[in-house]
Amino acid sequence: MLSTFSTPCFSFSSSYSSSSTCSLQQQGCVQPPQLSVKKTHNFLKSCYCSNPFKCCSEGFSSSVNIQHLTFKSHKRNPIHVSSEYGYPSKPEDQNHVSKQLRAFYLFSRPHTIIGTVIGITSVSLLPLETISDLSPAFFVGLLKAMVPSVLMNIYVVGLNQIFDVEIDKVNKPELPLASGDFSMETGSQIVFISLLMSVGMGIMFQSPPLFCALLISFLLGTAYSIEIPLLRWKRYPLLAASCILIVRAIVVQLAFFAHIQKHVLGRSIVYTKSVVFGVAFMCFFSTVIALFKDIPDVDGDREFGIQSFTVKLGQKKVFWLCVNMLLMAYGAATVIGASSSSMPIKFATVFCHCALALVLWVRAQSVDLSSKEAVTSFYMFIWKLFYAEYFLIPLVR
Repeated sequence: MLSTFSTPCFSFSSSYSSSSTCSLQQQGCVQPPQLSVKKTHNFLKSCYCSNPFKCCSEGFSSSVNIQHLTFKSHKRNPIHVSSEYGYPSKPEDQNHVSKQLRAFYLFSRPHTIIGTVIGITSVSLLPLETISDLSPAFFVGLLKAMVPSVLMNIYVVGLNQIFDVEIDKVNKPELPLASGDFSMETGSQIVFISLLMSVGMGIMFQSPPLFCALLISFLLGTAYSIEIPLLRWKRYPLLAASCILIVRAIVVQLAFFAHIQKHVLGRSIVYTKSVVFGVAFMCFFSTVIALFKDIPDVDGDREFGIQSFTVKLGQKKVFWLCVNMLLMAYGAATVIGASSSSMPIKFATVFCHCALALVLWVRAQSVDLSSKEAVTSFYMFIWKLFYAEYFLIPLVR
């Protein structure tokens, strides 16, 4: 008789008596194989359980499920056998997480967030008078302005996607709600949490200019998108352009300048030449963005009754209207830069604005207005010009 031999996967026992063996033989059954301890040990070393927790909990039953085993070849390379009880593999988990992160990236409309971050940073530098103003308190104040503003940005663009999901299936099918990567419930949760955190921070930081900027962004962003009587202002070209202009050109410049000047540096609010220049220039730029963003979306807007300027006037007229408005803005900025008393600032502002105007003009000549991809690419190029201008605004002193 063999003594009991057990492993994490199996339990072999010499529980067959001679009488039971004879009984089995008389019934026409095959006698169970008798394995020596050494042979059993060698067999068990050649395999291991890929699901030992379940195997050990159930013990050795009347049959061994081959699906739970992973056998080793003579070359010691494991041959994996799938298990019906298996969990999702790590690559699948990683792919799912990666897909969700990319969906959130698209949902947040990153080009608008970059504009918000660069704009607030640029305007926050305008109140600084000496290098000593770049203190830890300044960076904390900048962070207090940045985080709730980015969250409010996500609320505004997310709300617009929720109410524009059918239009986006035509105009922007890659967006997560339109493509199905995010459910409406997920989109609504992101929007609600972003709004709640943004307003909560605005109240907690106790800066009236910052809170006013967040409140105005919330009101205009909601009025722009939400589908209730007297609202959804995106259907009306002038109101739609006004929403973007007020936030991007006026609120960002004035409110965040006051936030740093008064509630971070502790000085009285005095708007400087650079702030006035920033407001005036960004009025042109924000209007151009408000008009141009509808050019690649003309098909969906026309189908769903959105009477944008592009739907009314046509793509070509709006395209060249936007280009000419930016060229006028660059011309005015060149004149203002030339009036500076500082030669380095005069050279930098004049040269950079002339260079940007030249690049804009050359790029505009090559755009194929019949190609949605080409028009969308040029629209993103305009956003890059928008970013570049915020690097030049602090030079105007």
